[in-house]
Amino acid sequence: MKRKSGFVIAAVSSGSGKTTVTNGLLRAFVRKGLRAAPFKTGPDFIDTQFHRIASGRESINLDVFMSDESHVKYLFGKYSSGCDVAVVEGVMGLFDGYDCRKGSAAHIAELTGLPVVLVINAASSAYSLAAVLSGFKNFDKRIKIAGVIFNNVASQTHLHLLKTAAKDAGVSFLGYLKRNPDMTVPSRHLGLALAADEVMENFVGRAADAVEVGVDLDLLLRLTEMKKCDNEEEDFVAEYSREDCLSSRKIAVAYDEAFSFVYPENLESLSKNPRFGGEIVKFSPLHDERMPEADFLYLPGGYPELYAEKLAGNVSMRESIKDYIERGGYAFAECGGMLYLGESIDGNEMCGVLPVKATMENAHLHLGYRTIKTRNFTIRGHEFHYSSVIEDETRIKDYIYPAEQYDVRGDRVSTRIYRHRNTIAGYTHLYWGHNDLFGLYEDIYTQG
Repeated sequence: MKRKSGFVIAAVSSGSGKTTVTNGLLRAFVRKGLRAAPFKTGPDFIDTQFHRIASGRESINLDVFMSDESHVKYLFGKYSSGCDVAVVEGVMGLFDGYDCRKGSAAHIAELTGLPVVLVINAASSAYSLAAVLSGFKNFDKRIKIAGVIFNNVASQTHLHLLKTAAKDAGVSFLGYLKRNPDMTVPSRHLGLALAADEVMENFVGRAADAVEVGVDLDLLLRLTEMKKCDNEEEDFVAEYSREDCLSSRKIAVAYDEAFSFVYPENLESLSKNPRFGGEIVKFSPLHDERMPEADFLYLPGGYPELYAEKLAGNVSMRESIKDYIERGGYAFAECGGMLYLGESIDGNEMCGVLPVKATMENAHLHLGYRTIKTRNFTIRGHEFHYSSVIEDETRIKDYIYPAEQYDVRGDRVSTRIYRHRNTIAGYTHLYWGHNDLFGLYEDIYTQG
């Protein structure tokens, strides 16, 4: 029976080189003719864009706050099925989650049964890393450390000491990346746009070159062979699979340089929803003249602030979206999509559906997991934005959706959710891959 490999890339801390190693490995596997399935621990949208460039496949977020453990197992089984190697990029340090170990790379490794490949930044250290490796190896016996890849190796002498450190700690040495000041990850700030695909491609190519020189790929694949076989995973997936929706309905999804933050499983769930399920039709608010005919409109997050002038100039698109909403069309907009429905972004006119004006002035990061509760419904997501909105105080009270948002500790946050006719919008990126987004619309249905 054919075996395949899988592992979690983790580190001691952020800044160790996980992104460089992960994308270098993904592209190196593709160059070997292998089908590499990428995953990301947590809610991050930006790392998954790199994974897509590196592997040619959509990267799937594995997040135990926004969903649950069973759903994470389902996602891994579904999207790793048929691949040769599954690569999960961790977040922060191996044991850093939203609540100590919860949601960490270690938690995901335990759920998926995958071993961990540690990436350690070896700059300014050498044999002392034996103690670090020993600590990570022995701290949590539920986790198997398959091996270590050292980053920022300065010389052959440095490399010799690092190999000795790994040997004395009882951890397999898988390889290294040379110190290279040019090997920097393109900016992860929201200034990074999908228009920079070429920049990401150049980075991925350089990372793959470095991996091919310094990492023993065959040894890595051999040490991370998975115990489950394909048919076992397919049986698990079948337990959770939804029936295909045969509806003739259309779901319009904005997707271009300005709107790109989409969880693939959200679209899968949306297409098979019993109330609104149907064919997903992607369109571009930047380049198309009008939104397509649809029964539901989804405006995801992204970078509308970088394209505000061009979005403002596409008057026919803005008018078609506003007309759809004012006629009672059902719609959901999150983060950048919500800003697009407002009156303006830094003075550039938007759709004018919501009485809010967005600005990037005095930008600062709003970040964290969110739980949204209505009278009869609960759904989770993640808030991540630098912009802020100025509400029209004379009108906003008629647009506030009756829901409360809470952070990971259960404390209320002030972030609003808005509603106008059959449209719901807010800053929070929701995950409904195992939930029904339309629970947010139940009061609308009840009213007729």
